[in-house]
Amino acid sequence: MSPRMRIFSFREFDWALLAMVLLLCTLSVLEIYSATLHTKYVGFHTKQSLWIGGGLVAMFIFSKIDYHRLLDWAPWAYGVCLVGLAAVLVPGIGHKALGARRWIKAGPMLFQPSEWVKLVLVLIVARYFANLGGRGLTWKDIFKAFVLVGIPMLLVIKEPDLGTTLTYAPILIAGLFFGGINIRQTVIISTACLVLVAGAWTSGKILKPYQKARLTSFVNPSNDPRGAGYQLLQSEIAVGAGGVWGQGAAKGTQTQGNFLPIPHADFIFAAFSEEHGFVGALFVLLLYFSILMRLIQNAQTAADLSGSLIIMGVVAVLTFQILVNVGMVIGFMPVTGIPLPLMSYGGSSVLFTFLALGAAMNVRMRRFVN
Repeated sequence: MSPRMRIFSFREFDWALLAMVLLLCTLSVLEIYSATLHTKYVGFHTKQSLWIGGGLVAMFIFSKIDYHRLLDWAPWAYGVCLVGLAAVLVPGIGHKALGARRWIKAGPMLFQPSEWVKLVLVLIVARYFANLGGRGLTWKDIFKAFVLVGIPMLLVIKEPDLGTTLTYAPILIAGLFFGGINIRQTVIISTACLVLVAGAWTSGKILKPYQKARLTSFVNPSNDPRGAGYQLLQSEIAVGAGGVWGQGAAKGTQTQGNFLPIPHADFIFAAFSEEHGFVGALFVLLLYFSILMRLIQNAQTAADLSGSLIIMGVVAVLTFQILVNVGMVIGFMPVTGIPLPLMSYGGSSVLFTFLALGAAMNVRMRRFVN
């Protein structure tokens, strides 16, 4: 690489976005340390730090590869991901835990292919709609887009992993919206989706009983306070106990008393809210808002449609995960197991987010290249 290209890359890198991301990661490590201090998960903050370090390296590497080349590789990556998702379902290859077969064991590490599929879908959907040239979509175009995203969704729902399956939908929606879908098509598709969801709910073959219980318990969790409603009730108590300023680091009664389930992962926002109160929770939400707005700004300055679609695909996934996780914690959404980006503990989730941000940086760094 020439010195000129190196200077150009560093100059165009979005350092403000990186600073906000690192601040969020710092809060994540500190909260994981605090939430797991008196539990069997003590020390997970060190693992999270290592994942963040690896994610940073991956992000810088990913940002150096021209995103047009990534789009060229997307079909091959899509095929590999489908093979990986199918392999997870095979006994002896897929690792089963808590009633679900979602991981492939590689030595001492567990690899979750469904997390990586999100990044590949962002690229393959961006490539597909960019190749259509931004013209009005035909029903054939829309059907092909649904097939592209629908196949991995069906494979993941078989694991079963409803939460991750739902995160694929925003990628398709963003692609359709920015790809040129019209209002009439939107209404027809929305109606069809509602019918399909109703059919899936009543059939009893797609959603497991425990998944239905999770989806309905948020309406009135007190109906089953020791079962399906337990997590939501404890989460709401933790958030409320934080008050305005919080109870202080490592002093949350719900978190430290082991009442709040998985406080370092799915319910980390509840643990953070209990310890740092409304002010701390508001700060985190404003930080997320600033990151998303920065990404949208980068999408607006992209050199071409494919670049804009890549960034908006990333924005769609992150926005969906934030809304669902925070909504779950305060009792507005059902428990689906969707992590809070860059806050929840988990290597696959952290690496996906950093690679997605690397793809967004990639587009920004080439915004003035013809």
